[in-house]
Amino acid sequence: MKSSKPRIEVNKYVKEDQNLEALTGGREGAIYKKENTVIRPLNAWSGNVHRLLYHFQAQGITECPRVLGIEGQNEILSFVDGQTYNYPLTGAIASQSALVSAASLLRKLHDASVSFLAAGCDQETQWMLPARSPQEVMCHGDYSPYNVALSGETVVGVFDFDTAHPAPRVWDLAYAIYCWAPFKTDKIDALGSLSDQIERAKHFCDAYGASEQQRRELVDAMVARLDALVTFMRDEADNGNEQFAANLEDGHHLSYLADIDYLKAKQVRISERLME
Repeated sequence: MKSSKPRIEVNKYVKEDQNLEALTGGREGAIYKKENTVIRPLNAWSGNVHRLLYHFQAQGITECPRVLGIEGQNEILSFVDGQTYNYPLTGAIASQSALVSAASLLRKLHDASVSFLAAGCDQETQWMLPARSPQEVMCHGDYSPYNVALSGETVVGVFDFDTAHPAPRVWDLAYAIYCWAPFKTDKIDALGSLSDQIERAKHFCDAYGASEQQRRELVDAMVARLDALVTFMRDEADNGNEQFAANLEDGHHLSYLADIDYLKAKQVRISERLME
């Protein structure tokens, strides 16, 4: 299941442009492609995300969108070229090559973000998701198969940095592995047996270069990350966010709660294999 995000209406400028292609995903009817650009609604945290993307560009990272400008209430970003996928994971996105290249790119982003934090990003800076300590890296926040682009079986791009926020490496690594293994119980989202999922998780850890401590903490971090996601959804709904209220009414959070139970039940088996 694609992670829940608020649906934000685009302004009149976008609605009246006939040369736009609506992009499907977590905010349908809000994100559009025009030639080689993407038009997305601005958010309160967009300026900070732009600073992060500028930093990645300065670091020579070409796999992320480039900030091209702002028009009205919209941001204009470069389009990340490549084949995109969603659950169920079939074809190239389900390959080990895609998994390994995704892990390598995540490590690249994390390493490049260390100097971004050192340059003055602190916990008081506004992000969509709350910062967590220790602030080791900038997390993507939703590093999932549906937020990357592939060339063949290789991940060559990543997009949708709205959920970026500072946190420990394992916080982002845990959610990424949860999505890529994937340790999911929903019939559409699941892929293979528990053994298959554990092996994919180990390949991801190996390609990322996860430490022994990160592997030891991984399942607990996945559980905490999913619990935080459900809490965030409920808080947003309580604060009047209609999209999150609808997500809860449709039972989207129940899949995350079921996955938490699944991870807790299989924790020993998962952790033992990751530590080998």
